[in-house]
Amino acid sequence: MPEHRVVVVGAGMAGLVSALQLAHQGLDVTVLESADSPGGKIRQPIVDGAAIDSGPTVFTMRWVFDEILASVGTQLESELSITALPVLARHFWADGSALDLYADARQSADAVGRFAGAAEARRFEHFCQTARAVYQALEGPFIRGSNPNVMGLGSALGARGLATLTRIGPMRSLWDSLGHYFQDQRLRQLFARYATYCGSSPWQAPATLMLIAQVELDGVWSVQGGMHELARCLARLAQARGARIRYGCPCERIELSQGRVSAVLTQSGERLPTDSVVFNGDMSALRTGLLGPALRTAAPAKAPQRSLSALTWSIHASVEGPELDRHNVFFQSDYASEFEDIFSAGRLPRRPTVYVCAQDRGTGPRPEGPERLLCLVNAPARGDQTPTAQTDEELMQCQTHSFDLLRRSGLSIQAQPHQILRTTPQDFHRLFPATGGALYGQATHGWMSAFARPGAKSPVPGLYLAGGSVHPGPGVPMAALSGRLAAAALMDSLALTRRSPRAATSGGTSTP
Repeated sequence: MPEHRVVVVGAGMAGLVSALQLAHQGLDVTVLESADSPGGKIRQPIVDGAAIDSGPTVFTMRWVFDEILASVGTQLESELSITALPVLARHFWADGSALDLYADARQSADAVGRFAGAAEARRFEHFCQTARAVYQALEGPFIRGSNPNVMGLGSALGARGLATLTRIGPMRSLWDSLGHYFQDQRLRQLFARYATYCGSSPWQAPATLMLIAQVELDGVWSVQGGMHELARCLARLAQARGARIRYGCPCERIELSQGRVSAVLTQSGERLPTDSVVFNGDMSALRTGLLGPALRTAAPAKAPQRSLSALTWSIHASVEGPELDRHNVFFQSDYASEFEDIFSAGRLPRRPTVYVCAQDRGTGPRPEGPERLLCLVNAPARGDQTPTAQTDEELMQCQTHSFDLLRRSGLSIQAQPHQILRTTPQDFHRLFPATGGALYGQATHGWMSAFARPGAKSPVPGLYLAGGSVHPGPGVPMAALSGRLAAAALMDSLALTRRSPRAATSGGTSTP
């Protein structure tokens, strides 16, 4: 049988993992990427001569990458230099208080006790126990599962897993559930932040997202060279196994013949015949017909609520003020207003919470001179709306409010205009077409939302789906898992196709 040809559209985390695994299996793999480097949302622009991670900044769930690299005959330590971070994140509040969470849960409990009292420390320990139980219940049947549904998940959870989910009340919002664990509203605010890791509001996200606490307690690492080095590593490994990666080569259209994927047309007009396509892009691009009207059926017909976008500043400048760690969060007092502004009013938050990734901190002594920072606030995904003077004014107001919050906390960033690169929801929409700038696919709002993401095998024969807008969801490790699931689904279909003549002879049936 001729070698099976695969075109992977997009060299984001999911596309790179699919390309690596399929090339390792001996398939003929070509990756098309519109940008000039791999990574997708794992961006690393150069600002004032410094490479700054300006997308995902947190490396967690290393077991995902241990398994992926082991499956292609190597190991993480041989390919990347990573360092475990003792401090998971440093948190600051407008009242002048601050709290570190640590990789050591006991150390975190002691810190919570000093911060909010012994009773709250006990509540924190109970919360961690519950988060661990939720994670253990869902890792196998949901996170690792190929395309879980409500009935199947219920059966897979078993009595203990169902009891765990019943105990937290999965139909509750994360914010409501946290009120049963913490009396100190600052702690409730801190752990409600986990909803934003999925691009969602704590007031609408399901309580099950508390499992992210266990994900972080399992370890947070920094990657030497930045998160972009992880993307470069996967690209290098895929190429070493025969995959061809073509940068600066956007996909214009995916063509079908007799209802099945047959070719990919590039923006330059080149036509690449193919047997299968792995689409590592947002489902909205398929739903809106961006890659051809015949591909609309590959995505759910109803557009879900968009997730959060972001307004970011990539900075290379001198910093003065409170001691930062690698990951820092600056909270304002009226937390609910942030999500009311974004999801109800559709505007940039007037009282934003600011995340600061200090990329030269956390693994050694404080650096001298300019530092690399990523500052981020959540934003509505309306980047496909026509910019207006009012939008520009709104951007400047949000920027002023954000940096005022940092200054009130004592943090002074002494940056000149050439030392700052601002990225808006409009910019993210241009980078990731049809999304409006949404960075996490659909919002995870309501307990059924987790089951609304499509699986790896699309309704279009020969088309496979990967990325943060499909199962199991957004985030670097989840996207990597989706890439692995897409590769596995393609290989399973190929095995069925190759077995079909024997099955027909013996009177069985097969799926082409």
